[in-house]
Amino acid sequence: MSVDEPDVRAVAQAVRDAESVVALTGAGVSTASGIPDFRGEDGIWERHDPMDFHIDRFRSDPEGFWRDRVKLQASAFDDGNVAPNAAHEALAGLESAGHLDTVVTQNIDGLHQDAGSEDVIEIHGSAARVVCRDCNQRFDAEPAMARARDGDLPPTCDDCDGTLKPDTVLFGEQLPEHALMQSQAKAESAGVFLAVGSSLTVEPAASLPRVAAERGATLVLVNLESTPLSGRADFDFRADVTEALPQLRRAVEE
Repeated sequence: MSVDEPDVRAVAQAVRDAESVVALTGAGVSTASGIPDFRGEDGIWERHDPMDFHIDRFRSDPEGFWRDRVKLQASAFDDGNVAPNAAHEALAGLESAGHLDTVVTQNIDGLHQDAGSEDVIEIHGSAARVVCRDCNQRFDAEPAMARARDGDLPPTCDDCDGTLKPDTVLFGEQLPEHALMQSQAKAESAGVFLAVGSSLTVEPAASLPRVAAERGATLVLVNLESTPLSGRADFDFRADVTEALPQLRRAVEE
């Protein structure tokens, strides 16, 4: 479905007028870069057993966990051959121009930062980092992944020899409290809330646009399919995020 130009101009004006603009991004932004959806048809969890990535598996069998994690990383991120798309770039451009305050993302791929976004809240963590379970230091993930691919299982911390864990939220783990509190505060203060590429069915992220709307924000949805909040949104664009967001950015900057 094409995006109605008068509606895009209306959203652009709301963005220019708002004191705070927040974007929530879901899997639909990542799939446009070739990253499979985790939950969708032919998604990651159709090809891998989710319970292989439960925190209990990590604790009881870190070697086996990491062996499977290497396979997951290769299938999810094409061995690192993924790049930001036009939707990531449009959001980064809006931020650099002062029209977007924060991106709250459900995605773990780090592509928002690769595109240039600086204020990013990762509520499910990031596959670009690992964390030591003993000393809690965080490191770039690639050296650990390289060691794991070479059979050094599980990869361990260079400083304390503790076991390294992907800095993502595993099954059985709580979402990071600080990130959730930040996201909630951003939603409550938003003048415009953009929910982009998200089905808005996975909590707690799904509640953020509802909170923003209840506080009076202009709610804008960009998704190929209907969501539970489609009937409540001020603007509901059933569109490709790589087309709608650049169109919005151009309209804002006119």
